[in-house]
Amino acid sequence: MLNKITSIVIAIFALALMYMSGKLLMVGGSPAYFLISIALLITAALLFLQKKIVLTFYAVVMWAILIWIIAQVGFDKWQWVPRGALFALIGLWLSLPFIVKPLYKAAVEKPEAENRKFHPFLGGTVWLMIVMVIGLMFYDSIRVTGDIQNPVEASDANVADEEWTAYGGNQDGLRFSKLMQINTENVGKLEKAWEFHTGDVRDPKVDASEYTFQATPLKVNSALYFCTANNQIHALEPETGKEIWKYVPKREGSYLQQHQTCRGVSYLDLASLTAVSTAAAPAAPQQCAKRIYTTTATNPKLIALDADTGKLCAGFGDNGQVDLLKNMGKILPHVYMQTAAPLVAGNLVIIGGSSMDNGYESGNPSGVIRAYDAVTGQLVWNFDPANPTLTAPLAEGQQYPYDTPIAWSTFTADTKNGLVYIPFGNGSPDLLGLGRDDNSTVEKFRDALVALDLKTGALKWSYQTSNHDLWDRDNPAQASLLDIDYQGKKQPAIVLPTKVGNIFVLNRLTGQPIYPIEQVKVSQEGIAGENYAATQPKSALNFLPETLTEKSMWGMTPFDQMQCQIGFRNNRYDGNPWTPSTEKGSIIFPGNMGVFNWGSISIDPERQILVATPLRLAYRYNLIKRTPETEEKRLFTKDGTPYWNENFKGVYATQISQFASPLGVPCIAPPWGRMVAVDLKTGKTEWVRRIGNTKNLKTTFLPMPFPLGFNVGMVAHGGTLTTKGGVVFHAATADNFFRAYDVNSGDKLWETELPAGGQATPSTFIGKDKQQYVVVAAGGHGSMGTTPGDSLIAYKVKN
Repeated sequence: MLNKITSIVIAIFALALMYMSGKLLMVGGSPAYFLISIALLITAALLFLQKKIVLTFYAVVMWAILIWIIAQVGFDKWQWVPRGALFALIGLWLSLPFIVKPLYKAAVEKPEAENRKFHPFLGGTVWLMIVMVIGLMFYDSIRVTGDIQNPVEASDANVADEEWTAYGGNQDGLRFSKLMQINTENVGKLEKAWEFHTGDVRDPKVDASEYTFQATPLKVNSALYFCTANNQIHALEPETGKEIWKYVPKREGSYLQQHQTCRGVSYLDLASLTAVSTAAAPAAPQQCAKRIYTTTATNPKLIALDADTGKLCAGFGDNGQVDLLKNMGKILPHVYMQTAAPLVAGNLVIIGGSSMDNGYESGNPSGVIRAYDAVTGQLVWNFDPANPTLTAPLAEGQQYPYDTPIAWSTFTADTKNGLVYIPFGNGSPDLLGLGRDDNSTVEKFRDALVALDLKTGALKWSYQTSNHDLWDRDNPAQASLLDIDYQGKKQPAIVLPTKVGNIFVLNRLTGQPIYPIEQVKVSQEGIAGENYAATQPKSALNFLPETLTEKSMWGMTPFDQMQCQIGFRNNRYDGNPWTPSTEKGSIIFPGNMGVFNWGSISIDPERQILVATPLRLAYRYNLIKRTPETEEKRLFTKDGTPYWNENFKGVYATQISQFASPLGVPCIAPPWGRMVAVDLKTGKTEWVRRIGNTKNLKTTFLPMPFPLGFNVGMVAHGGTLTTKGGVVFHAATADNFFRAYDVNSGDKLWETELPAGGQATPSTFIGKDKQQYVVVAAGGHGSMGTTPGDSLIAYKVKN
């Protein structure tokens, strides 16, 4: 009776598999699952008829499936899951004694074997495969182990030491500290020193859905300074986490805003100013001799606070604030934001801005770069992509032109050579170029790394990292400055990671490539009227994702894997990251989240080791033709969710969604997040490892976060910190963990679970107690769905 019930279950499973695999065949997909479904139907029939040969037959089927799996994906255990797990369970069930014994008993040719409970071929096959799976648990197909031997060389690099004085550690943006008290030998003894709660949590009635605590705290002036998503500024005792002061602005969030975050603040001791000062600035009021500068995400302002008291600096702008909407013209609702730490360089505070992606076809705010006197708040110069030679401040009543490229990331300055580096992104709308004039001045700065004269804002050089960007391929990361010895030739370099996966290494004085860059040909066929670029730049140092195929599709089961394979077949994909968007739907790999984002990279300038966390996520871009009736109306999905890339009054809106299975799991096989180390002297990737596990992963098939932590390699949104102690700290994975790795090998040395998502970049410092601390924000990320919170947590080695 049990065998007949089993046969019916297998038959039902086989018919469901046949149905899905038939749909896959109809779109030109692989016949493998269809053939397996036929084999399962034969298995069910033989079992129903009590034929002992079913055991031998299914053992052959299992071997055929195993050979097929290895031919397709090698020994990647996670790729084995959809292709083999359910079929292996069927084999295990069929090999159990209560299935085997009735089959032998029913066999009349050998009555003496009727009490046999084990089938040698099937049972041996099952046990062998169990042993193989156990072995695969200790093997990682993507892991590249390393043992970096680069010695510490003489270097005059200005790196973070006992303090963390700027967003990237210092103005060079290396996210590297020469502290060695915490090292590879004792990092396993790290424990929590203190935890501070900001009290700033999302109010769903007024705040954006992407409400994120991504700040990297500064440690300077015997205090720890950081900001929150609602632009609260906190000053804490670094050793205890006790609050010294806080500044709380009026809450002005909006649920219609695209981003609500603050990634950092900046500091200046006016006593450090030198003759580079621009004008005869009045003496600073004593109460504001040391200052914290910040910008606000909504109702944009540049604010100066007394670093000792948290009070507004009355002599800066209008009672401590500069209105960033001045000369910007009429700003449409919710489109203009400030999310990055302002750059303090010499006597200047330099800021860019952020615009809502694809919100409106026209009338989007200018991407002007503005430099303000750090003492008075007076505008010193501006760089407007539409008028790059006119750097003098605009007169009252004049306006910066709309719809120019924006630079929303953090900037970097080379004060020794008098240069500031601006990583421009695209201009809104990011995903359509129907209204662009590719011969205009503006287009030269779209997705360009630009070097400006620090004193005047005059253009020195620019390099375009993406041609006619139609995918939101902003330059999102702060660039890093160091001198490198690439192939034996020492040069002053600037290193810029990009969303597409390129890491451009240029001479920071001239903009000429240090690492070779080629222009690769891409498709120019798409929607009518679009002027597609014929080529795209590809750096010799890159982590561009591999070309997707049907074999690349993944799932938890064969069914959702086939759904992904059908989706792959039904959407356009040109085999590279520059597939044009279509009304039918296109697979964009990587998508708008990119391979690298604002978390950037960290670099040890003494050993010239770069550490990065490239992502692997594919997205689906679907153009939606607007009509005269809908040009100013919001568009909604079937479940009532509004599109965020509506492009009001434009020809098309764009729906962007992660290319995922019905279970909410990415369609491409893991890893979705990796950590890599590169020797910048040679460009060789020295090691690769997965980062992050499935614990706390949100899916559509469970009412709660996934409870088990499988080491698949998770999405990470935030940066790394590297120290001279040989440790890489990272907390940005979607599993809420904070980890430490060995910079030489990539081995994991320590981890702890945070109370919320750690989508931020850590910093490190020495306290008054002479102890080294590592501090990280744990507040979650609205779009990633990680656990929300309001914690800033410090760790030190247990005595």
